[in-house]
Amino acid sequence: MSIPWYHKTSIYQIYPRSFYDTNGDGIGDLKGIIQKLDYLHELGFETLWISPFFSSPQADTGYDISSYTEIAPEYGSMDDAEQLIEEVHERGMKIVFDMVMNHTSIEHPWFKESCSSRDNPKADWYIWRDKPNNWQSMTGGNGWHYSAERRQYFWSSFLPFPA
Repeated sequence: MSIPWYHKTSIYQIYPRSFYDTNGDGIGDLKGIIQKLDYLHELGFETLWISPFFSSPQADTGYDISSYTEIAPEYGSMDDAEQLIEEVHERGMKIVFDMVMNHTSIEHPWFKESCSSRDNPKADWYIWRDKPNNWQSMTGGNGWHYSAERRQYFWSSFLPFPA
């Protein structure tokens, strides 16, 4: 039985916002990661794990994704993301994008559609209840939030997003 590559690699996690800023706006960006690839490779890292850099209202440090198909402009462009992937692979390294599909922003189209109707095809893509239970969020406090539009409570494991 072969050991999976991810069991035998060295991983360096990068939170893009605080990593390396190439345009002087005070926010790290994808070009900053690209500029530091040789350094990371020389340190012996074989895999880069990149925290979210997708479009987000930044209520939860970028984990509250509003679009998984758009790059947040403060981090760069899709061309920058494609160049990052290409240059990582040119160095014989691997790249993993942190995509937390069960933790979207209330601005994400999936949530908006789920919120719009109990009969919507995405109605059950989030946890909805008429009466909330006693579940607490990961950050403390009640994890249930009322949506006047749907007239139900939705579950949020992390931030208390108002709907």
